[in-house]
Amino acid sequence: MAIHNDSRASGDILAATQALAPLIQESVSAMEAQRRLPLNLVDALRELGAFRMAVPRAYGGLELDPMTQVRVVEELSRMDGSVGWCAMISSAGSFASAFLAPAVAQRLCGHVGFSLAGQVVPMGRAELVDGGYRVNGRYRFGSGCQHASMIVGGCVVFEGDNPRLVNGRPEIRVMIFPPAACKILDTWYTTGLAGTGSNDYVIEDVLVPFEESWSFLERPQCSGMLYRFAPLFLVSHAGVPLGIARAAIDAVTELASRKELMPDPHKLIGSRLLRDDSRTHEAIAIAEGTLAAARSFVYSSLEEIWQTLERTDKLSSRQRALYRIMLVYVHRVAKEVTTTMYDLAATSAIYRSNPLDRLMRDILTACQHGIVHPKMYRPAGRMLLGLEAGDPMF
Repeated sequence: MAIHNDSRASGDILAATQALAPLIQESVSAMEAQRRLPLNLVDALRELGAFRMAVPRAYGGLELDPMTQVRVVEELSRMDGSVGWCAMISSAGSFASAFLAPAVAQRLCGHVGFSLAGQVVPMGRAELVDGGYRVNGRYRFGSGCQHASMIVGGCVVFEGDNPRLVNGRPEIRVMIFPPAACKILDTWYTTGLAGTGSNDYVIEDVLVPFEESWSFLERPQCSGMLYRFAPLFLVSHAGVPLGIARAAIDAVTELASRKELMPDPHKLIGSRLLRDDSRTHEAIAIAEGTLAAARSFVYSSLEEIWQTLERTDKLSSRQRALYRIMLVYVHRVAKEVTTTMYDLAATSAIYRSNPLDRLMRDILTACQHGIVHPKMYRPAGRMLLGLEAGDPMF
């Protein structure tokens, strides 16, 4: 039976995810102060499988369908944006295991301690040498690099002084590095997502064997449905904004039952609570409807994609475009909802002790990621008009 039809399997991991709520809540202050996930929380997330949701079952992974992956990240992000983000990054990277030779994938990804950090954007240079590549580069945004079992970096492959061409384009591959080979720089001082530890890292003259690199443009070694459409490795991005926006609405709903509004000097009545104000009624109603619509877009589009892959059909240009539109759109909506909730809470939201402060900072930071930036609407729009996207990963 396909795992996406096994409601018990999905229900089990979601229940286990929700059970982490006390530990995550206890860890919030440490994450903000240390700018990384505490190791006891990392261990709990490893046991949950949150870092390896896309590792094939053949290697001991979960191989969860895309809807369940998003649900897990959504739940974790509802409890804390940094936790959801780190789970998203590692699980997105865990798709790589399906593109590696089986023995390599089993060794690197087939264990509970697996977690991945790094950047697939080709910021490095990989020179062809005997047995592999000699890699140099400086990378940004190594989310989870301080607890990762493997760190990766995208590279342009060079043969001598010139990039090696594949189908007329410079060859781009993602290299795998042992954490000890990476110099991690203390750069993560940002608006939000403080606990992700997304520091810069430097690679200097590291030899990477041929078999410890991959390209998402190659045919995967595993034939499961999850790996038939390579851009699905981006899917769990959608869970982060859904969880943050949900938490923002919940935070205001809780605040509304105790926050007193300034009394109207022209009315001889006692103090009112935020929940008694008609502006609050309208804002909460709009926020719930807006988030529900975006959430429906996420899961309905993923269900359609999954059914197409199940039939072994090729996704249409429209499906591929809408998939990328969905990833951008849900972030825009979550930013709007969270901002509305922040404004509704007024001065209560500006204190670090209020969850809305962290939620606002986290969604602003998450929305700056290149994959979900509004500029990604452009290649999607080209596809909807029957043009080439101009990006091989669309």
